[in-house]
Amino acid sequence: MRRVLVAAAAALVLSGCTSGPTTPDDDPTPSGSPTSAGSEPRADPGPRPKVGECHALTFRQAVAVVGRTAPVACRKPHTAQTYFVGRLDLTTKSGFTRRVDSGAAQRQMSRACTRRLPAHLGRTPRELRLRMVRAVWFSPSQARADVGADWFRCDVVAVAAPRRLLRLPRRTTGWAGPAMCATAPPGTPRFERVACSARHSWRAVATVDIPGKRLPRRPAITDRMEPVCRNAAAGRTDDPLDLTWSQESPTRAQWAAGQRYGICWVPA
Repeated sequence: MRRVLVAAAAALVLSGCTSGPTTPDDDPTPSGSPTSAGSEPRADPGPRPKVGECHALTFRQAVAVVGRTAPVACRKPHTAQTYFVGRLDLTTKSGFTRRVDSGAAQRQMSRACTRRLPAHLGRTPRELRLRMVRAVWFSPSQARADVGADWFRCDVVAVAAPRRLLRLPRRTTGWAGPAMCATAPPGTPRFERVACSARHSWRAVATVDIPGKRLPRRPAITDRMEPVCRNAAAGRTDDPLDLTWSQESPTRAQWAAGQRYGICWVPA
């Protein structure tokens, strides 16, 4: 007997990117503010992050985008580790200065951080689709950028459950991270994506590329995913006549964010 569950579940938490730009934590001083020449010292752009630093971030801090948290010793509990520090390109071709929360700056950080994460972890991008590790990125506040801060920071985090991060090891180089599991079939009310170290009843086992510039209609996605998901389910059962699997199609939000694949799930 074959049982197939087809679903378009909620978007992946921290799916290879952070949330959209947030309001900087401190606003720049207006250029027209009256000051006495030489009466005030030049504002401090603050310290530049370093690769290998660890941070004890909450989930909310991990999606803040703007701002710098103080690092902690990696031997202490932490939920993020910096694997790349780059320089923001804040000058346009016309000579104007971009804001750190501009679309161009956010795209630069997103591309750089997501591209470098697989190499840091020693995994392929396809392998990381089935893990709960994610890249998040941060920039200085606009006030810091106004006085010379031009860094951006890429951190690796691992999602334990909705709105909760997993404690990381001291070193994340070559670390695969936790596998992706769920509390119920995708598309059902009790579905939550969790690390497989937590209680779960379903496991993500394969992904299927979905071509095209626009999100295809559901029947076309189902037809494309079914052979791959069926084979994945067959490889994990002793009874080839009793197969159960679930096909999770990308949502419109996921597609717009760049996810061009569906996920095959089987009972754990």
